[in-house]
Amino acid sequence: MTTTEVRKFSGGVNQRGVRDHNERLLISTIQRHGALPGSDLARHSGLSPQTVSVILRSLEREGLIKRGEPQRGRVGKPSIPMALSEDGVYSIGLKIGRRSADILLLDFVGNVRDRVKATYKYPLPGTIFGFWQHGLETLLSKLTEDQRARICGVGVAAPFEIWKWHDSIGAPEEEFAAWKDVDFAERLGELCDLPVFVENDATAACRAEHVYGRGKNFSDYAYFFVGAFIGGGVVLNDSVYPGARNNAGAFGSLPMPKSGGGVEQLIDSASIYRLEAAMVEAGHDPAALWQEEPDWSGIDEVLKPWLDETGENLARAALAVCSVIDFEAVVIDGAFPVAIREALVERVRGALDRLDGRGLLLPTAECGSVGVDARGIGAASLPIFANFMLNTNAGFQRV
Repeated sequence: MTTTEVRKFSGGVNQRGVRDHNERLLISTIQRHGALPGSDLARHSGLSPQTVSVILRSLEREGLIKRGEPQRGRVGKPSIPMALSEDGVYSIGLKIGRRSADILLLDFVGNVRDRVKATYKYPLPGTIFGFWQHGLETLLSKLTEDQRARICGVGVAAPFEIWKWHDSIGAPEEEFAAWKDVDFAERLGELCDLPVFVENDATAACRAEHVYGRGKNFSDYAYFFVGAFIGGGVVLNDSVYPGARNNAGAFGSLPMPKSGGGVEQLIDSASIYRLEAAMVEAGHDPAALWQEEPDWSGIDEVLKPWLDETGENLARAALAVCSVIDFEAVVIDGAFPVAIREALVERVRGALDRLDGRGLLLPTAECGSVGVDARGIGAASLPIFANFMLNTNAGFQRV
């Protein structure tokens, strides 16, 4: 398979009682393959041309899809490709990170239409929900009445059991423990009457990559997102697999050999907070790491050792996860500039060639493509998926 090949969805059914499934199938197929005429949609989906035609007319009336320019073939009438309408649906995503939070407005094709960002020393509930109130008002004030009516929900990407990370973040344990009692639906719903969906932040990043990035090229892969703390996600059979308890792909907990002896978790040997600590020790201001457009120039003396260590440990982690599931690829992305991502993936590839992979079919190490916004985009995509897309492994929590 070439890296440009796009996997197909499973076929649909034609009975009237499951039309909602068929609508999702056609919308998902268009999203995955791009604009397609009805004949191609029928071929991809396995639905009859008549069924496809009826559904497309309905979706067009609702403003969810739009007609492209007619394409003339060798014989017969020109075909008209149908594409998703950018303005058909909007969604809001809230990403809660260890050093920054983002609120994104996402359209139906995955474009970030607007954003609000906040940085902080560590996230506390009061800080986050104050930011949510201000940020939501800022975003909504720029929308027309029709645009507001097309917002289908709110998605939240938050670290798993965030209250346990107070030591690594340097936050007061007593204040951080307040996260245990947070009800996102209640707190976020105080300002908007929209359904709220919650997902682990790394799984949300994986979802963004799978829908809007390189995920279209692979059926089964492990995903690593290198943020302040590293996390991951799992894709099986062309679908993001969140797990029975919404914690699949918790690769940060993998044990790694520690320099000088002993064992530590991957989260302690392949996360940006390690680079942040090295920068502070070397006299650099680490604030540059968390800017909206991070600038990692001028820190080569600490950056190179961090890349070497992180690349080696990511390769070890890749071998570990591929010993459980025969992933065809590991996709690596993170909250860093594109050049840093490429340098890191090159180190992973080199380490995979050196390490002992006996008994394994080695995966290819691939760069992700969504980047810094992956967690926020993944969060915002949750309501869109829940309402309009087909996802056989839909397991994220609705609250």
